[in-house]
Amino acid sequence: MNANPATGSKGDSVREQVCMIAYTNYPADGRVRLEAESLVAWGYDVVFLVPKQDAKPRTYELEGVTVKELNVRKIRDNSKIRYVLSYLAFLGLAFFACTYLFLRKKVRIIHVHNMPDVLVFAAIVPRLFGCKLILDVHDTVLETYEAKFEKTSRLLLALLRLEERICCFLADRVICVNHVQREAVIRRGIPERKIATVITMPRFVSSPRPVQQPNQERVFRLVNHGTMSKRLGNDLILEAAVRLVREIPGFELHIIGGGENLEQLFALTRSLGIEQCVHFHAGVPWDQLPAKLGSMDVGIVANRINSATALMLPSKLIDYAVLGIPAIVPRLKAIQYYFSEEMAAYFEPENVDSMVAATLSLYKDRARRERQAQRAKDFVTHYRWDGKANDLRGLYESLLESRPTVERPTRGKPGLTMSHDSARQDEVGS
Repeated sequence: MNANPATGSKGDSVREQVCMIAYTNYPADGRVRLEAESLVAWGYDVVFLVPKQDAKPRTYELEGVTVKELNVRKIRDNSKIRYVLSYLAFLGLAFFACTYLFLRKKVRIIHVHNMPDVLVFAAIVPRLFGCKLILDVHDTVLETYEAKFEKTSRLLLALLRLEERICCFLADRVICVNHVQREAVIRRGIPERKIATVITMPRFVSSPRPVQQPNQERVFRLVNHGTMSKRLGNDLILEAAVRLVREIPGFELHIIGGGENLEQLFALTRSLGIEQCVHFHAGVPWDQLPAKLGSMDVGIVANRINSATALMLPSKLIDYAVLGIPAIVPRLKAIQYYFSEEMAAYFEPENVDSMVAATLSLYKDRARRERQAQRAKDFVTHYRWDGKANDLRGLYESLLESRPTVERPTRGKPGLTMSHDSARQDEVGS
């Protein structure tokens, strides 16, 4: 039987300490929040290290998670140098904060969310003294770099492959976010036994779709939310909207979120002359998304086709499936792995004509929209967060069952020796 992390061997209350690290906007990042808040619910104490949001870093609690901002901002532009400098600054501050937490709070597990992978080096001191280390690969660095900056040298790509291998070697376990990504990582030589597949499933509650009364103005709302980036195809949706506004009475496009390409999207909307039907909204905290998406008729994913998006199972698509919103999606490998033709309306990637045709077909067939949303629930049911297909809890328990001898450095005192239990060898969560 797996031990409860909140209970010691003699029944006394003992909450295992976890440090999570991510270069992200914590309140808006659904994946990291779901994992951190779930760990709290399972009996762990979680401290999360993230970049600051305002001029001064702060420490606050959100849903039981202690969020500690470090004194560096997250960069949102296309400058390679600024990205690298920001990453390095965050890595350095996370190194000191993580080491301090290990020495003072006896952290047992450090869970690093990429990008970048090299954030695992923030945990190098605790790792050397026996602390367990998880690398959570949201996006593979190699493919993401190729997609974001387009032109890359063979030498740089080789270095990125080496970086991935070293970082995965340092980690006790590697989490992949879907099975297609997992297969790609295994092909590059990462041992299969180290890899768990964890698909995050938001704890949203689907509410009934609003019913329009006959005397109300009829509208059809298409929505895209999340990060605004060229590789995610937000501009292609705007190009499609030029035609959709002429074909669909009361057509509205709602874009929710921010990112490096937001200003370009504003400019493109003006140049296309569709300001009246396009509505931009600031990003909202993850737990407020259901209220924001509740009145939308159809969600759209428009990722361009490249090595990175082929491995992505978009979190926005999972949001739509959970909330019962029918979705229009490009034919990309990871999406097709999980969603059949009955579960989503497909179009050819980067083909605006195909995108328009898929949208019009779904608009004209309300019964199909309802069937599609219902069939997408099959994905939600199979990969539900509390099910065996998403065993993050089991992954943590398997790591804690292995209790190696740990010599924790102290000031002028011998190292503290901990008991040793046998490790469970079976793979968790794959």
